[in-house]
Amino acid sequence: MTSYSDEQLQQLAEVNLKRCLSLAEVHFQRSFLEPSINFKQRGRAAGVAYLQRNEIRLNMALCRHNIRAFLGEVIPHEAAHLIAYQLHGAKIRPHGREWQYIMSKVFGLAPRRTHDFDIGVAVKQYAYQCGCRVHQLSTRRHNNVQLRRQKYLCNQCKQPLTFLS
Repeated sequence: MTSYSDEQLQQLAEVNLKRCLSLAEVHFQRSFLEPSINFKQRGRAAGVAYLQRNEIRLNMALCRHNIRAFLGEVIPHEAAHLIAYQLHGAKIRPHGREWQYIMSKVFGLAPRRTHDFDIGVAVKQYAYQCGCRVHQLSTRRHNNVQLRRQKYLCNQCKQPLTFLS
């Protein structure tokens, strides 16, 4: 597996985004505003399109471990959201037929809504014990427990979850 620096990954993402826009411009016979792209996305999401800002945020941790899928699926997925928004406005469904059309007819890709990446590389998890098993909590939930804002119960045994330090 080839190893890329973060700067190289950003360049690959930008080139791939431009390729997606070019395909859409040829298909629809019009130009599209080029979005900004950054790697500020955290957590479970591979990417997010901010329609009004014309911005795509990508998850660098997931990208590093899934480069080919990121370039081939995630960037076109998010670009399709922005293109659909520029074509049809805000009154369309996020993964509706307009977005599906762009994914399948313009990009030649299956219009999948979710990824199947291993998110363990991107999401730190904390072990908590109940009466019947060990649970993994996200950083947000862990912090809520530690700051005494929230208590979580097991759905099976109904006992409180306690942190395993």
